[in-house]
Amino acid sequence: MERDDLILISVDDHIIEPPDLFVNHLPKRYLDDAPKLIHREDGSDVWQFRDNTVGNAALNAVAGRPKEEYGLDPQGMDEIRPGCYDVHERIKDMNAGGVLAQMNFPSFPGFAARMFATEDADFSLALVRAYNDWHIDEWCGAYPGRFIPMALPAIWSAELCATEVRRVAEKGCHSLTFPENPAALGYPSFHDEYWNPLWQALSDTNTVMSVHIGSSGRLAIPAVDSPPDVMITLQPINLVSAAADLLWSRVVKEYPDLKIALSEGGTGWIPYFLERVDRTFEMHATWTLQDFGGKLPSEVFRDHFLTCFISDDLGVKLRHEIGIDNIAWEGDYPHSDSMWPDAPEQIHGVLEKHSVPDEDTVRMTHENAMRWYSFDPFSHVPKDQATVGALRKAAEGHDVSIRPRSRQLTEPVDKLEAFRTRARAAVAAAAAGR
Repeated sequence: MERDDLILISVDDHIIEPPDLFVNHLPKRYLDDAPKLIHREDGSDVWQFRDNTVGNAALNAVAGRPKEEYGLDPQGMDEIRPGCYDVHERIKDMNAGGVLAQMNFPSFPGFAARMFATEDADFSLALVRAYNDWHIDEWCGAYPGRFIPMALPAIWSAELCATEVRRVAEKGCHSLTFPENPAALGYPSFHDEYWNPLWQALSDTNTVMSVHIGSSGRLAIPAVDSPPDVMITLQPINLVSAAADLLWSRVVKEYPDLKIALSEGGTGWIPYFLERVDRTFEMHATWTLQDFGGKLPSEVFRDHFLTCFISDDLGVKLRHEIGIDNIAWEGDYPHSDSMWPDAPEQIHGVLEKHSVPDEDTVRMTHENAMRWYSFDPFSHVPKDQATVGALRKAAEGHDVSIRPRSRQLTEPVDKLEAFRTRARAAVAAAAAGR
């Protein structure tokens, strides 16, 4: 398949939320207490909610910026591409990058919306619903067929989570972001029956639980003095633990229709993982009392799990060992793993290297995403207008140049010290059980 004939649907991108997201969806009695975007004297913008402050680190929005600006420096909205927070500019960036559709994870609330948990249960739920309604109705609704809707969970209550899943499913949303380890956040583990209402709601509504790396708020770092490269390397591999925890749980046995996406987890490790779980089952099932109803764990994995890749050379090569129907592409815009605006060139290069036939290509680049997330872009966008070539033609003249955007460039040594400060704080918080 030629590059310009590819159709790309990404199952993992990100929104840098605009300041007015609550205005149209939160009851007026709560607006004064809602999270607010505050502009600081240093030029950075941060979200303030009660005692919590969440900034926008540079690694979260590096699309269109030189690598010299990567790091953890706080930044203002005027230092990032408008496509990070403006849906109309996002569509222009998507067109220029040859991407038909995206699924956008949240930023400032975190992947589990734990920030919204307050002593006022009604207020907390109102925040979650307002965010979800903004995301579904305003962000996704502005351009039908261009975004896969995603919902935040009411993480503090399994019953409320289930109710919200059913509510947003009625609005066409079939993706729920959820932490890869709720126990690390102080909630019951995946093995606890506490979550049964959620599993049932997800199954009943054909909603995918999208488990993103880093969603339990823990840095993947062995020690405070480990180089940042260690964390960056280990972040995708963190999902190995979540995959094992869920695969060996009672959940996949009791809820055969449950679907789980390992978002930004990569795919190259999956073949060994499947080999290992089958070996574990063969050697230990007699005393661990595991029973998959006559199936191997690797077969059950393929029944329940979607894996996601950005440009995994090895994963594409071993696609049939993974399961060709269990792989979807992700763009990660505007994060630092993103290939924007050159994703089509890089993906096509990997596909061509391994002589991937068209029937496999279309599954990995868009058909699997459509099936897993109950998403049909072609009911809104004709197929001949959905290709890389057609989208880029529609975006002719749109600026995709790589250029400096930071007002002040921090020296690498200072960036490393900022990372170590954050690592020390994260390790201390983990030790304190926070």
